[in-house]
Amino acid sequence: MAFFTNLAPFFLFSAFVLLLLVTLSAPIIDPIYLFRLLADVGGTGAGARGSIQFGVFGYCVSAIETSILGVDNTRDARCSSPRLGYRFDSTVARVLGVSGVTDLISRTLTALLVLNPIATGLTFLAFLTSLFMLRKGANGTARLPSFLTLGVGFLAALITTVAFIANIVIVAVVRNRIRNDLDDSIDLRWGNAVWMTLGATVALWLSLVGALCGICACGRRRRSDYAVRKGHTATY
Repeated sequence: MAFFTNLAPFFLFSAFVLLLLVTLSAPIIDPIYLFRLLADVGGTGAGARGSIQFGVFGYCVSAIETSILGVDNTRDARCSSPRLGYRFDSTVARVLGVSGVTDLISRTLTALLVLNPIATGLTFLAFLTSLFMLRKGANGTARLPSFLTLGVGFLAALITTVAFIANIVIVAVVRNRIRNDLDDSIDLRWGNAVWMTLGATVALWLSLVGALCGICACGRRRRSDYAVRKGHTATY
């Protein structure tokens, strides 16, 4: 049991790092995103290729390559300002070369992404409490830190699970609306941030096993000490 107890801080730290990276996804860290929209719009003598990565607090537009009558032109990549509850604006429509794209996702739906930073904070708090599990008390156990880690860790695991489901729902909604309203020139790719949230969810639930082992070890140690004291009393 001590082995699983000592693994709890490792799982919690791993989950915290993953959730932190998801929270700092595009537009803060461009390579990490929930989903990506790729456009390859062609026409008579003209064409455009570009992609947009969407994260928790906004999006980043990649370099846009345009070709007009054989003349190539490239516009620099740029990101939106970080904010909670964003919407697709005219920039997205211009990059993708379609109209009506602002209705693909609502600001209320993207506001659900706030669950990701909340889960990050709770996971960090659970990680701090789990460090005290490594320091044994006078009786060789760490029961109180194990209880605290179990309580905070359970809340963090629950919020992270809901955040993962919310991330899945948001990407699925955008994907379905693209298929229904837009043509085949727009392609949606799932991002690495979704699977990073899944990894954090699994790590958090595994950390709860370590916290439970810490509590069970405390109970077993107390019963063992009681049996030893009882044996000494019987000897006298």
